[in-house]
Amino acid sequence: MFLGARPVASAPAAPAAVMLGAPYDRTSSFRRGARFGPAAIRWASQSVESYSPVLDRDLEELVLTDRGDLEIEALPAEAMVEAVRAALTPVVSEGSLPVMLGGDHSVSVGAVQAVAAGHPDLRVLILDAHLDLREEYQGSRWSHATVARRILETVEAGRIIVLGARSGTREEFAAARALRAAQPNLKISNDLWSVLEDGPVYLSMDMDVVDPSAAPGVGNPEPGGPTGANLIDLLRVLAPLRIVGLDVVEVSPPYDPSGATAVLAATILREALLTWGPLAGAAQRPQT
Repeated sequence: MFLGARPVASAPAAPAAVMLGAPYDRTSSFRRGARFGPAAIRWASQSVESYSPVLDRDLEELVLTDRGDLEIEALPAEAMVEAVRAALTPVVSEGSLPVMLGGDHSVSVGAVQAVAAGHPDLRVLILDAHLDLREEYQGSRWSHATVARRILETVEAGRIIVLGARSGTREEFAAARALRAAQPNLKISNDLWSVLEDGPVYLSMDMDVVDPSAAPGVGNPEPGGPTGANLIDLLRVLAPLRIVGLDVVEVSPPYDPSGATAVLAATILREALLTWGPLAGAAQRPQT
């Protein structure tokens, strides 16, 4: 169970936030192991304090329940996407915040579909070292390398922002021009902030956005990224936004015996949870 979460039996019918694990890595293209991510993040959360001194907020103020893992590991990718969508749809309908632990990044597609159905004006903010804009990869349209392309079928390009992207094909970088933004840094300009603050936001965090020196336990490490501290700072900037869904994906424990990647994931998940509406103040435009 994740830090601060209440057992399902003692949680209210519609808790403020609902956590689900998505142990899936059948679309991983380089180093498989992300199916162990949900368990590793929950384990690592026990080493993290529930209180964020910078945000001055505490997970104990948030009614969070952890409903365990979805049984999706053996499913074909397209069926997995549908299973994730079906599992999160009632969470969105009851007004709770869906929080998903991946799993490779393909699990985010079904999650975005579920949240977008409840929030037609949804914005999607993706933190990822890779553009993931391929039409298909290794013969499949449903891959962790096609996530942003599949999300484009649900959310219009002008409401999708990718930060930290520093890898992709020539064709992907050409396609990225249609997005609101696709940039290698984590900087949010006034223009991007205006888009995000104007509606509900789904936040998807692929741990390979962080430089592998800080997060080696991922499926596709990509050098030249931000530090873990940079990512935590960004999440604190996002605190005023109206977050309506979030995920942390691509933690691959076999490639980080130290557990440092999982600890970082648990920490950023705490910060991300604490950005949510009931604990957030009035929106303030970030300084640039």
